[in-house]
Amino acid sequence: MDYDVAIIGGGPAGVTAGVYSVRYNLKTILISPLIGGWIGKTPYIENWPGEPEAVSGHELAERFHKQLVNIGTKILESEVVDISKEKAGFVIKTSCGQTIKARAVILAMGSKKRKLGVPGEDEFLGRGVSYCVTCDGPLFKKKRVIVAGSGDSAIISAIMLAEYAEKVHITVKGPELAGKPYRIEQIKSNPNIKIHYNTMVQSIFGSKCMEGVALNNGKQIKAEGLFVEIGLIPLTDLAVKLGVKLESGLIAVKSDMSTNIQGVFAAGDITNGCNRLNQIITAAAEGAIAANSIYNFLR
Repeated sequence: MDYDVAIIGGGPAGVTAGVYSVRYNLKTILISPLIGGWIGKTPYIENWPGEPEAVSGHELAERFHKQLVNIGTKILESEVVDISKEKAGFVIKTSCGQTIKARAVILAMGSKKRKLGVPGEDEFLGRGVSYCVTCDGPLFKKKRVIVAGSGDSAIISAIMLAEYAEKVHITVKGPELAGKPYRIEQIKSNPNIKIHYNTMVQSIFGSKCMEGVALNNGKQIKAEGLFVEIGLIPLTDLAVKLGVKLESGLIAVKSDMSTNIQGVFAAGDITNGCNRLNQIITAAAEGAIAANSIYNFLR
C-alpha cells in the first residue's frame, strides 16, 4: 500500500483528519482540488474558537493549508474520479491520472451549492447569477441584487451585499427567516435590505445579462444580480460506488465515524453524525474522531 490512510476532501473535516492522522504517525495523503472547501467562499465566520473577531473564510482556509504543509501532510490537489475496494485496501484514481493505494479511507467530500432549478439560472450564470457573495459581491456596487434563501448563509450574504449594492432584496420561501436571532435582527434593521416573505423565484429574465426575476406571486423584481443561498447537496457519489450505506442522502456513520464498509470512515456535513449540526467545528470534530478510529483500526 502507498499510504495508511487517504483522505478525500479538503474542508474542515478532511483537514482536521489530516492533522490528526499525521500526528498518529500514519502515512497520510489528502486529496482535494481546494483546501478549505466551501468555507473559502464564506464572507466571514464568527463562531470559530480562538477568534475574538470575525475571520474571513478565505483567511481561515489559508491557515488550514499552512498547517497541513507545516506538519508535512502529503497534499494532492486533484479530484477523485474513481475508488474501489481490494482485499488489502482501496484503489483511488484521480483526475490528474494518478493511482493511489491506501489501507483505509476517510470520505470528507462535503457538499455543493443547491440550485434553484428555474428557467434562466444556467443561462445567466456568471452574467448575474452567482453562488458566491465573497467572489462576486463587489462586482455589484451601486446595483440592485437579490438573495434567494432564508437561513444564516442567505442573511450573511444579504448583509454583506448591502455594503455594495444600491438595494438588496431577499426572497424567503416561508413566513419567517430561519437564521440565528441576532442575525435576523441585523437584517431587519438594515434599511438597504427588503425582505419578501412567502416568496420564491420562478424564473430569471434578461437579454445579454440578467435583468430581473419573476416571482411566484406574479410580481417581478428588477435586479442585475441574484445570489442563490438555499442549502447544500452532499457529494456522495464515491460513497455509493463503494456500497456505503446512506440515510436520507447522507453517509450513515457510527459514533466512531465508521461506515458499513470495513476500512471506510466518513466525516463532515456529508454524514448523518453530530445531530446534523452542519458547522465547521462539528465537521472538524468528526475528522479528528475518524483519524483516531483509523489509527485504532489499523493497529
